[in-house]
Amino acid sequence: MPAPDDGGFRAPTARTERGAVPIADYAAIGDGRTVALIASDGDVDWLPVPDLDTPPVFGAIVDADRGGRITLHPVDDFTVQRSYLDGTNVLITTMRTADGEVEITESLNSGVAGRLPWTEFARSVRGVRGRVRMRWSVQPGGQWRTHSPWFAEDADGVRDPVLRVGTVQLAVCGEHHFPRRGVDLEHSPDHDGDHDTQRAGTAVHGAFTTAPDSTHLLAVIGVDDQPVPLPDPRQIRDRIRLTVEGWQSWTRQCGEELSLVETRSALALKLLVHSPTGTIAAAGTTSLPESRTVPKNWDYRYSWLRDTSFAVSALQRLGLREEVHAATSRLLRTLRDDGPVPPIFTTLSGGAPSGHEESMAPGWDGIGPVVIGNAAADQLQLGVFGDLFGLIHSYIGAGHRLDHRSARTLADMADRCCDLWRRPDAGLWELPEEAHHTSSKMGCWQALTSAAELADAGHLGGHPARWRSEAQQISRFLDEECWSEARGAYTMCAGSDKLDASVLLGHRFDRGERMSRTIDTLRRELGSGPLLWRYTGMQAEEGCFVACSFWVVVALTAVGRSGEARELLGQLHPLANDVGLFAEMIDPGTGEFLGNVPQALSHLALLDAELSLRGA
Repeated sequence: MPAPDDGGFRAPTARTERGAVPIADYAAIGDGRTVALIASDGDVDWLPVPDLDTPPVFGAIVDADRGGRITLHPVDDFTVQRSYLDGTNVLITTMRTADGEVEITESLNSGVAGRLPWTEFARSVRGVRGRVRMRWSVQPGGQWRTHSPWFAEDADGVRDPVLRVGTVQLAVCGEHHFPRRGVDLEHSPDHDGDHDTQRAGTAVHGAFTTAPDSTHLLAVIGVDDQPVPLPDPRQIRDRIRLTVEGWQSWTRQCGEELSLVETRSALALKLLVHSPTGTIAAAGTTSLPESRTVPKNWDYRYSWLRDTSFAVSALQRLGLREEVHAATSRLLRTLRDDGPVPPIFTTLSGGAPSGHEESMAPGWDGIGPVVIGNAAADQLQLGVFGDLFGLIHSYIGAGHRLDHRSARTLADMADRCCDLWRRPDAGLWELPEEAHHTSSKMGCWQALTSAAELADAGHLGGHPARWRSEAQQISRFLDEECWSEARGAYTMCAGSDKLDASVLLGHRFDRGERMSRTIDTLRRELGSGPLLWRYTGMQAEEGCFVACSFWVVVALTAVGRSGEARELLGQLHPLANDVGLFAEMIDPGTGEFLGNVPQALSHLALLDAELSLRGA
């Protein structure tokens, strides 16, 4: 990424021969249903419509030639500075040329009553100084190359101003206003509404020139298999204001004591909350590679129980009761419908995932495959029992109560955990070969310990004596089979000498001295500066997993080493991109982002680290 000048402006990041920009170059905005990714050159390279887990109509991030994008930038060379408007997920981008400067406000809009029944991507442009010639285009892609965009024609053969891709329809709206002083109206874009906007092939494109205090609006309205709303531009502008107010109102609920870093992570997490159901997507994208050399591309537009558990804990501590209740209720409903083993992940609508396939898209910078769906749904992951009961423990600990059906379902889950914990599983990292993963046994220990505590407090029925007895047996197994005195650490699996950063999540397992030694061993053998690889052998295959480093902060705090935890946290903050976002992984040698973005687990782990230290 080019270095900024003294004023914080920098050249937009150059694209590769395949049309890619670094993953760290993207800022994200959202509306509670979908997420748009915007590069520093002004291109929107990712926007599924209407929902995050539907095919993208703008997907150039993984298909530069045919994926589709929305562009807006000066005709002449420019530098750029950008940031989120305070307390919001609304992006403010300033572009500067030799002749002038413009400010662009970019938003996925909300309405008066919250979420709109359509997708409304809006760009409001204001001339700051001088005159800047601007160029824009809206060119949808083919939804994984399965459709061809087209303009409809009415009965008289006149083309409709609406672009169509499969069942999705996209309307392009615009408006220009100039002050009276010093403007040559003969050549201004609002002199002739058709003069600056053209339709060519399967795209709409145009140009305009800004003047000081001129305002310009470009918006894309999207629906799926519905009539097409064509809102008045003034309403779109009003909704930008409402969206800003809505985000700032939500942020105020998080508490005034939050730092800027904490606030940005909370807002990044909120981007990934699917408001119709309360589920939380693991990331905003699919198939951004974890490695440049080994094919590791995954679809993270699903809701993992692990992430949901961490999110409920973090959101609860931030005082966000609505999101906590929505996520917990949706999960309990899924458990009642789909038991007896907690699902690893669900769709954003809360249902069971269906299928896994590779698309024809070539991938980010040509690194494929681009996958749709996730094959891990059928794995056995015993750690999800711990995630489930950790979530319920946080929910009840905040003063909430379970209904009778949910309490009975959870008691059945605890019994099922007793039946299954001795089996090998795929582990937290969803590995193809099953083993007796230490972190999974720790998760089962946490589940049964929490279930017994909830039963003692009157929240669950069932068999707490059995749960407590099985938890004690798991404890002995961990001490005898999963601890290596030679390695000075809890190892990845029973009887193994490999290391695994996910055992840090077992810091609640009451072995302070052993966990402290484990932290040191992991940092020494899996660490690179402040970063950490996931487990032994990954150094040659992928980047460091961002969340692991924040797990170290939490574990250090838990074992009484808060000074070291604060020092490490200070080293991690600068690794975010220019707008404060994290991807899944970072190359420790180059700082390059790898994997999907924004990544919920990275920001959840950051919040957990910050809040844990605050309470130390």
